[in-house]
This record gives sequence, C-alpha cells and structure tokens, in this order.
Amino acid sequence: MRAEHDDFAEFYEACYGRVVALVAAMLGDRHQAEDIAQEAFARALTRWPRIGRYDQPEAWVRRVALRLTIDAGRRRRRAAALSVLLAAGQRGSRDLHDPRDPLAATALSVALLRLPMPQRQVLVLYYLADLRVEEIARDCGISAGTVRNRLAAARDRLERELKESDREVPDARR
Repeated sequence: MRAEHDDFAEFYEACYGRVVALVAAMLGDRHQAEDIAQEAFARALTRWPRIGRYDQPEAWVRRVALRLTIDAGRRRRRAAALSVLLAAGQRGSRDLHDPRDPLAATALSVALLRLPMPQRQVLVLYYLADLRVEEIARDCGISAGTVRNRLAAARDRLERELKESDREVPDARR
C-alpha cells in the first residue's frame, strides 16, 4: 500500500503543473485551475490501483480535468451573466477579470477566452500540451477530423479576435 502512495506522489509531482497550466489556459483563472486539477488528481488517487497501471495515467487525469473545466466554464458564464444583470443598474462598467491575474493581462489570453470552449480546448491541448490530433481526439472523445475542424476554426477565430483587439487599442502616438 505504501508503494502505491509513493507511486501516486511521484506521478502527482510530475504531472500537476502541466494539468494546472492547461486548465488555466482554458479558463483564464489560475486559482480555479488549481482547484480543478486537485479535484482531478483526487479522483485519480481514489482509483490509483487501476489508473496507475494505465500506459498514460496523465491522459486519464487530463480527461477528468477537461470535463471539470467544461462544467466550470458553464458555471462561470452563468455567474458572469448574473453579475452583468445585477450591475446593469449601476453606473460604470466593471471588469470581470482580476487585473492582477497574469492570464488576463495579454491580448492573446483575452482572445483565447473569447473562443467557444470546444475550440479553446483543442487549441490549448495542441499548442500548450503539445498533444497530437489523435491524442486530443482520444482525450476529448471526438474524432480526429473533428479535432482538425475545431483547430482550424479556433485559429481563424483567434486571428479575428486578435485583429479586433489591435483595432480597439488606442494609438499612443496621438
């Protein structure tokens, strides 16, 4: 039993940072990403005797984290919509992003967060996790063709979002 926990501890140390980074890139919130990663690893721990024998136990954790991320994204959108409704009677607009959050500080991260979750998910897995199309298809439970289509759509939309953000930034030379 002790060796099992040692194996899990090594696995956790080796993979935790990558899982947090992927989720943070999808949600734009490092604290929430850490919570989701911890939940995914906690679920893995309860099943470690089986999952520890998998060829790629990290893929199982990543898949759980992706599902939790999608659920969190839905909750976040509902909460944001409610916040907008509640703030509608007040003067001044409030930024829904914490300005101290480094994920919200760049045009790229803001544009990434504007993508629909399925597109954001494949983009992050492809470019940040460096997964192949077939691995993303397996992790997400979709076909490789769907992954390719979502990647193409995500790249196009991301490019449009970045061009729009460039037009929205006032020219400092004026």
